[in-house]
Formats: sequence, C-alpha cells, structure tokens
Amino acid sequence: MRDWTVGGAVIEGPGAAVLMVRNLRRNGTYDWTPPGGVIDGDEGVVAGLSREVREETGLEVLTWAGPLYSIEAAAPGLGWNLRVEVHRAVQVVGDLVVGDDPDGIVVEAEWVAPDLCAARLTDAHPWVREPLLEWLDERWVGHREFGYLVEGTEPGDLRVERVA
Repeated sequence: MRDWTVGGAVIEGPGAAVLMVRNLRRNGTYDWTPPGGVIDGDEGVVAGLSREVREETGLEVLTWAGPLYSIEAAAPGLGWNLRVEVHRAVQVVGDLVVGDDPDGIVVEAEWVAPDLCAARLTDAHPWVREPLLEWLDERWVGHREFGYLVEGTEPGDLRVERVA
C-alpha cells in the first residue's frame, strides 16, 4: 500500500471568492481544486502547503489557521491510502501568477465566487468537492474529519463511498 499526505489550501479573496486552480491530469483531463499538493517526506504539512501554494499561484501565505478539515481516503484495490490536511490562509501577500508549477499540473488559477464553486468542482473527486462545499455552506470554526472508501481496481470505474 502506498501512503501519502497532501496539503490543501482554502484561500479567500475579493468578495469572499475562493482561489481555485485548474489541473491538467496525466490522462489529459482537467479538474478544478483548491491549491495544494503532495507533502514531501522531509517537510511538515504547513511548510509543504506553503511551498505548494507559492509554486502553483505565486502567492505567499504568511499565516495559516487550521487544520480546517482533514480527509482520509482508502483505495485498497488501487493500493493507496491518502491523507489530506486542509488549512485556511489568514494572511496572504503577492500577486496571483500561474506558470511556475514545477510539476506542470496547474495551468490556470481563478478567484471563484462561493456560489459558483460547486460548478467548478463537478469533475473533482468527492473527497475534494464535498468537504469544501460543506465548509463554504456552513463556515464552521474548528476541525472536521471526512472519510472515503474508494472501491474498484480501474481508475475509470471506481465507486466512492463516504464513510465518515
């Protein structure tokens, strides 16, 4: 089993808009998500998340709050377990710039009004889409946990069940 940790960022901007990035996936498809990415083994989640946000958007987060929520997703048929820790940016400086992502995944970034986020997240995995939309709807304080079971062995034919 492959285990990895991802950091995710909720960054609010003008008019309570949320920063979303458009990702080019290996199979040639696109999806929109909040900024973030895989945390390297030698860095903490907040340090890795700060690095990912800077690489993907050009923004520098000076202060974080959180974690806002965390996600555990298990895909035994695909041989992986994913842990996601999402933090909310409190103080951000810099200009939004796309093009310096060393992974070449992020191809666009945009401030998205909260009422338009659901439409942007249509192609995102449920473990990305559902927690963010719930937070946008409820704006809770504190930390929540979400769990998902991903069943199947073929990426195009997976069933995702929310278990927590």
